[in-house]
This record gives sequence, C-alpha cells and structure tokens, in this order.
Amino acid sequence: MGSNVSSRTFTREDRRHYRERVQRCLDALGAMLAEDSFSFPRQQMGLEIELNLVDGDCRPAMANAEVLEKIGNPSFTLELGQHNLEVNVPPRELAGDETLDLEKELRETLASADDKAQDAGTSIVMIGVLPTLRHEHFDRRWLSDSPRYGVLNDRILAARGEETVLSMEGAPMPGCAFSEKLSSYAESIVPEAACTSVQLHLQVAPDDFAAHWNAAQALAGVQVAIAANSPFLLGKALWHETRIPLFLQATDTRTVELKNQGVRPRVWFGERWITSIFDLFEENVRYFPALLPETGDEDPLDVLGAGGTPSLTELRLHNGTVWRWNRPVYDVVDGVPHLRVENRVLPAGPTVLDTMANAAFFYGAQRALTTLERPLWTQMSFHAAEENLYAGSRLGMGAQLYWPGIGWVPPDELVLRRLLPLAHEGLRDCGVSDSARERYLGVIEARCLSRRTGSQWQRDTVALLESRGVDREGALSAMLEQYVGLMHAGEPVHTWPVGL
Repeated sequence: MGSNVSSRTFTREDRRHYRERVQRCLDALGAMLAEDSFSFPRQQMGLEIELNLVDGDCRPAMANAEVLEKIGNPSFTLELGQHNLEVNVPPRELAGDETLDLEKELRETLASADDKAQDAGTSIVMIGVLPTLRHEHFDRRWLSDSPRYGVLNDRILAARGEETVLSMEGAPMPGCAFSEKLSSYAESIVPEAACTSVQLHLQVAPDDFAAHWNAAQALAGVQVAIAANSPFLLGKALWHETRIPLFLQATDTRTVELKNQGVRPRVWFGERWITSIFDLFEENVRYFPALLPETGDEDPLDVLGAGGTPSLTELRLHNGTVWRWNRPVYDVVDGVPHLRVENRVLPAGPTVLDTMANAAFFYGAQRALTTLERPLWTQMSFHAAEENLYAGSRLGMGAQLYWPGIGWVPPDELVLRRLLPLAHEGLRDCGVSDSARERYLGVIEARCLSRRTGSQWQRDTVALLESRGVDREGALSAMLEQYVGLMHAGEPVHTWPVGL
C-alpha cells in the first residue's frame, strides 16, 4: 500500500511541489511511450498473496512482526494490519512448466512459513476476509509498525473528516429467505486489512497494454464470481466477495456530500475503456489529490534528457494510493523500464492449487480476448463490465452477468460455454505446457460444474453448523478451523466436504 514515506507533517509547499513533480513525471512517461523506451524481451508473470495470522482459537493473531522475524525469508513482508503478512513471488516466464514449478515453490514456501509461525503460536491462513474478525480488531493500534501505514491512516481520515462507515447488505444464507445487513464504523483504516487478496502481475509491451487492461476489466466480474472467498465480516453473512465493497468503504476519502457530487472513489473500477496506459496515469493525476505528497531528488525530465531512465518516484507513489481493481504499473529493473497490468480483484485462497487455477484462467482468457478480431470492448459498455464486478461479488455463482453475444448468463455457464475454451486457447498462445493448462483449467471447470467456491463452502458449512444449534460466533470459528485443515491438505475447494 504505497511505498516507504516519512512520518513528518506535510506542508502546503510540499503539496504544490509534489503536484508539479507528478506532472513532470507524467510528461516524462508520455515522452518514453512516444520513443518506445520500454523493455519487453519475454512475457513474465508475478504473484503476491496477502495472508492472515490466527491463534489456536482461530482468532486474529496480532503478531506479524514476530512471525516475520521467525520466517526470515525476504519474500515475506509486513502488510497493513498486525494480523497480516504478504508473500511476493519473483517474476518468471509464463510459458512452459513455469506455473507447475511455481505451484510447487508456493506450497513449500507457505508450508515452511507456517511451521515458523507455529513457533510463535500462530497459523497462516489464505482467505479473502478472516471471518473471526471483531470490531475491536479495527482499532488503530493494530496497524503494523511502519511509518507509511500510520501516515496513510491519518491522511485518509483527515481527508474524509469522519469515521469510516461500513454498510452493506448481503446475499441470503442457504435455506434463508432474508439477507443480513451490516451497519458499523471504524476510526481507522484497519478494516482494509481484512481484505486479503491475490495480485496477479503480467508484463506487457506498451502497444499491447490497453488491450490487456481492457480485457482484464471485462473479466473482473467473472473472476470474482467463480473465485469468491470472502462471505463473512463482523459476524454477518454479506457479499460472496465482501472484499470488494469493504475495500472501497475502508479507504474512502469522500464525505456523503462529495459522493453525491459524483467525486470518484480512490478504490476505483474506472469509467472508460482506454487506448494507452497513459490514460490511466493521466486520470490519476487529474482526479485524485495527493495523500502522501513526498518528493525525491530526481527531476524525471532531466534524467530522460541525459539519456537515463527516470524512476518516476512521485507518479508511482501517487499510483499506489489510487486502488484500481486493475492497476497500471511502471517499474525499473536493472536500469530498464517496463510496464505491467496488476490484477487485484481476486481473494486469497482457498488453496495454492485454487490460486494457481485462478491465475491460469485469468492469464489465458485475458490473452485470448486481446487477440479477437473484433475486440470485446467494442461490443460491451464499460458500465456493463463494472456492473458485472458488483453482481459477481455480491452473488457469486448466483449472479447474472452480461456478455456480448450471449446476453445475461450465470457465471458458471459463461465460463463453461465461452471463456474456458478461450482460456485454453490463450494459454496455448502463451506457450504454457499442456500438462499445466489441463491441470489448472480442469480445476476451474470442475469448480463451475459443482458451483462450489470458497465462499459457497464457507456459507454452506456455517449454515449446517447453525442448523445443529451452534451460534454464529461458534459456527464461524468451527468453520475456520475446518477451513485451515483443508487449506493445508491442499485439495481444491470444489472437492471439500461440508459437515466434517
């Protein structure tokens, strides 16, 4: 969530200087795009997974600093809340058996990390929203010990001038005709720490960026519907992918009046199809005031004029405080710049295999959509893609999504009829091995046939426990205990039994 910043107080002069520097970064980016200054030797993927820590009673364990020290692996870092960690996978090629190798590496890495976490009396959980979180876990004191989180918390709350309002209505539980509602608040941004996700990165050539981003936007609603894993928050059964509205509300800098005026939220789907990555960075600069107006020493245009590669520090910092569901990324490695699409809609878990299947489906379907003779985004309104995201998030497999040439269709039917064949085709085009392609897309196919996501399994299990007389709090704890055991066993969620 942003890069390292100081904890000092920012002045009016800081803001003016930052705005000027961000504009110079934007000008430098435009020049680099015009001159085709970017590296693209091969298509690489990257992966980040946000994790939760729980104690022996499956309650949040506020121990990430201690656990991180025991893990001793630079791939792991702190995240926003003290019950969070993140593991970052080094980039690698998408082709061949790389995804199979990555799956094996992730299993071993997470198993080793969990062994070390056990030494601190905790366990690692991959899940979209930890269902045993309570209101007291949203206190500011549970922010991780890093200056950037404290500054970001203070800046967001100062911009809004009010407490964080958490308000949403869920989909009915199995066997229930009525939906549950959440109406709560928090005096910090710690509720955002409840949103633990998987972030998929794909390096692309500048000329191909717009098509890949547009394809990712079109797929977002389908992705969350078939991979939902976040049904509970503060004891309530809410959206199948509650992360989506929770992230928006937890980081919202707008008052009610600004919302009524149509001011854009910082957690943003966007509002139009694009023709260049420049469109996204330019929107960030035009619409969103600085949250962290910290400047570096580099003048990007001077660096570019001298034949160097600018870091675009201020533009990247600003981009890190606009949380698009598909985010543009500019990065420099060994002095060479490149561009990436960062897909941020997926929840963590339930298993490593499910995570790899979700990634393979996304990369394959995205690739196939970029090669269609008539681009999908010329046949579909941007608003329809956005509505798909919210429908898929709220109702999961029970949603109705719009798709050109089909109309309104359940997500499982859309995947089985249209998108799964495209994903196979796209992975073949990317050079992914047949064994990897069949393994991961086979999981997606079976999940759609069974209509069982992580969210559906959680909801079914809690409903069964409650039917046996267990109260909601006890049912959530018992469900999570079962979840943790099945997660570590590693079989995909569509095979998980209900009612162990």
